[in-house]
Amino acid sequence: MKLFTVGPVMMYPETMNIAGKQLPYFRTEEFSRIVLTIEQKIKEVVNAKTDSKVALLTASGTGAMESVIMNSFDETDRLLIINGGSFGNRFCELAQIHHIPYDAIDIPFGEELTEEKLFAIDGSQYTAFVVNHHETSTGQLYDIKMIQRYCQKYQLFLIVDAISSFLADSISMDEDGISCLILSSQKALALNPGLSIVVVNSLFYERKIKNRPPKGMYLDLNLHFKNMERGQTPNTPAVGVILELADRLEKLDYQKEMEEIKKRANYFRERASKLEVILPNYPLSNALTPIILPKQNATAIFEILKRQGLMVTPSGGDLKDKVLRIGHLGNLTLQDYDQLLMALEKIMKKENPRA
Repeated sequence: MKLFTVGPVMMYPETMNIAGKQLPYFRTEEFSRIVLTIEQKIKEVVNAKTDSKVALLTASGTGAMESVIMNSFDETDRLLIINGGSFGNRFCELAQIHHIPYDAIDIPFGEELTEEKLFAIDGSQYTAFVVNHHETSTGQLYDIKMIQRYCQKYQLFLIVDAISSFLADSISMDEDGISCLILSSQKALALNPGLSIVVVNSLFYERKIKNRPPKGMYLDLNLHFKNMERGQTPNTPAVGVILELADRLEKLDYQKEMEEIKKRANYFRERASKLEVILPNYPLSNALTPIILPKQNATAIFEILKRQGLMVTPSGGDLKDKVLRIGHLGNLTLQDYDQLLMALEKIMKKENPRA
C-alpha cells in the first residue's frame, strides 16, 4: 500500500528499523540524554529561544491541542479562533469543554482568510489568537505573517497548531511571534503516531501556565516541563517513537526537507490541473493538495484507488463526495505521483466509476 495520506505517512527505512527493535527501559541517564538532545534540536528546528519550554506528550495532536487550551486559559480569558474546517472547529470544541470564552472567525470551504476580513475584527477583548497554521481538512494555509501583525496590534498571545505544516511550510517561533507551537509525530516527521510536542516561549509560560492550578494530571504541562529538566516525562512515554524522533532529528536537513516536499506538491498540482478536477483558489500548504471532483464521486474514486494499493485521504461531512486530499509528506517519490496520476486519469475516463 502506498500512502498519499497526511498522517500516518510513508515511513523511512531507518525509522522502521528502529521501530522493529526491543524498547529500552527509559528511567535511565542514557534515555534522559536522548530526551534532552531532542529538546535542544526541537528548539533549533522551530527557531525557539533557548529559554523556551518543551513537552513531549504521549498523545495524538488533539491531546496536545487540549493540553495547551486547558493548561493556559480559564473563564477570565477570551480566545479568537480561526474556524476554517474540522480542526479549527476542534479548538472551538475544546474551548467549550473547558468553559473558556471564545469567538470564532468562520471560513467556509472555498473562502480565504484575508487581511480585510481579519483586521475588521476588534481584537482588544481577546487574550490569545488560536489557529491551525494549515487547516488539514481543506488544505488552506493561513498567512502567519498577517496573523502576526494582527496579534502585535492587539498584544495577543499566538497559539499555532503546526501539526501538518511543520517541515512542509516555513514556520519560526521567534520570527513569527508564536507564543506556543504544537507538533506531532506522524506528519512530515514520518514517525509512528502517538507523540506530540508542545513548545512555549518564556513569556507565555510565565504569564499563562507556570502558576495555574492543574486541571488534570496526564496532560498537565507544568508536570511535563518540570520533568523535562531531567530529560524525563511524568508518565511512561511512547519510548519507541521518542527513539525514532531522536534519529530523525539527528539526520534532518530542515531546508532540504521543505524543498523536497514543495517539489512534490508542485509536481502533482501541475499535472493534476490537466485532469477533470478543480484545485482551490485559496493559498495551499505544501503538505497536501485538495482536489475537487465536479461529478461528486470522490468516495467512489477513493475506494477504487484503495483497491489498487493507492491510499489518498478522504474527506468527511459535506466534503465527503466532493474532495479528496493528496498528501506530499513522508517517503514518496515523483514516480509515486506518476503512478497515482495515471490511476486517477484512467478512473476519470470512465463515465460512472463505481466503488
